[in-house]
Amino acid sequence: MNWIGDLTALLGTSKVTDNETVLQHHSHDESYHQAVLPDVVVFPESTDDIVQVLQFANYHRIPVVPFGAGSSLEGHTVPVQHGISVDLTNMHQILEIRPNDFLACVEPGVTRKQLNEQLRRFGLFFPVDPGADATIGGMAATGASGTTTVRYGAMRDNVRSLTVVLADGRVIETGSLASKSSSGYNLTHLFVGSEGTLGVISKIWLRLYGLPQKEVAARAQFHSVAECVNASVALISAGIPAARLELVSPRIMNAINQYSHTSYDEVPTLFIAFHGNEGSIDTDVALAQEILTDEGCITVDFESETDARNTLWSARHTAAPAFMHQHPGKGHMTTDVCVPLSKLPAAISFAEQMMAEYNVEGGIVGHVGDGNFHVSMAVNPQDSEQLKRAEAFNEALVKHALEAGGTCTGEHGVGLGKKKYQSLEHGDALDVMRSIKFALDKLGIMNPGKLVDTDK
Repeated sequence: MNWIGDLTALLGTSKVTDNETVLQHHSHDESYHQAVLPDVVVFPESTDDIVQVLQFANYHRIPVVPFGAGSSLEGHTVPVQHGISVDLTNMHQILEIRPNDFLACVEPGVTRKQLNEQLRRFGLFFPVDPGADATIGGMAATGASGTTTVRYGAMRDNVRSLTVVLADGRVIETGSLASKSSSGYNLTHLFVGSEGTLGVISKIWLRLYGLPQKEVAARAQFHSVAECVNASVALISAGIPAARLELVSPRIMNAINQYSHTSYDEVPTLFIAFHGNEGSIDTDVALAQEILTDEGCITVDFESETDARNTLWSARHTAAPAFMHQHPGKGHMTTDVCVPLSKLPAAISFAEQMMAEYNVEGGIVGHVGDGNFHVSMAVNPQDSEQLKRAEAFNEALVKHALEAGGTCTGEHGVGLGKKKYQSLEHGDALDVMRSIKFALDKLGIMNPGKLVDTDK
């Protein structure tokens, strides 16, 4: 393609490649969706580089797909119309840390672990933890959250402002650094979760928190998943500020034991974390133990030593890869519904019933403190019957969540996998989203085929 030579001449050979191995790496994410090769991969090193890429792409009407760590789960980074994959991992500088403002400014290729390593010397941390060592830019683009959302919120709650390069090359700042503002539309929240369909994020200002004086982790075991869910609701109702509140089903506990060489009992389990100072955390732990016992807890083990806590949370974070490790050669499909907390016990019970009805092999994990849970399924995309059952199960679960006032995706984003549910969830509001998309990307070059379709 002649335009690839022109793009290379514009940016330089060190930033542009059509190497087959690199193209393959940028053709997929960690989902089951069919891989598609981009025509070329660009590695910008500055906002100015991104501006040049988008001006070039806009002029030539070439699709552009931003790419971070490639750890997304809904096909966000699959370049379904080929074009340019913009890999932002070379933009990995922590630009500024303001301890007294509890703010940090980072480039999109900075990972959350990299950031927290630097923040530790200031007695600060960034709390959003999706499990994978994702890039901050990717987490912002997908509206990620994770295990700590119950206490600290999701990316939308923790991004103060963004620098975004629009489809035509314009650069905008979405907000101020003030802790609150009543000025204008909330553009920061618009771009957080926009999944690369409105522009490319080049800088992110993040909200930070003080490191807790003390942390305690707990592993509470129950007879049933329903008891786990009811106990989590009871803990929140009691006002206990748990930092993490995670459900793991017996099927996933089995996978974790095999993968992480642990020996946890393979029963419905709540993984809990408490953050606070010496006095408050002891009170929270004592009250939590009473509540867990009242809700049918078989046994609960508390861990305050760092190594023991890290082992426990490392095991929880390996749940998805542990499950997939038992199904070599298959793709990962995961549900991501989120419902109001009062509806969570019924939603998980419904999921268990539907898994049996649709003959779906999977396991449940969930951020049950915020009403979000996942059913992990291993699917062979070439097995049409298996894929059909898994998709039918997913659809039944989504419809149940929407009827309960919930959403089809609590944290993984829409991408390709949840796109078909957007009209059902949003109704006429989807047309408003399409209008915004068209206003900012008239030629439809930004991650086309995802989130919304402006051609309908």
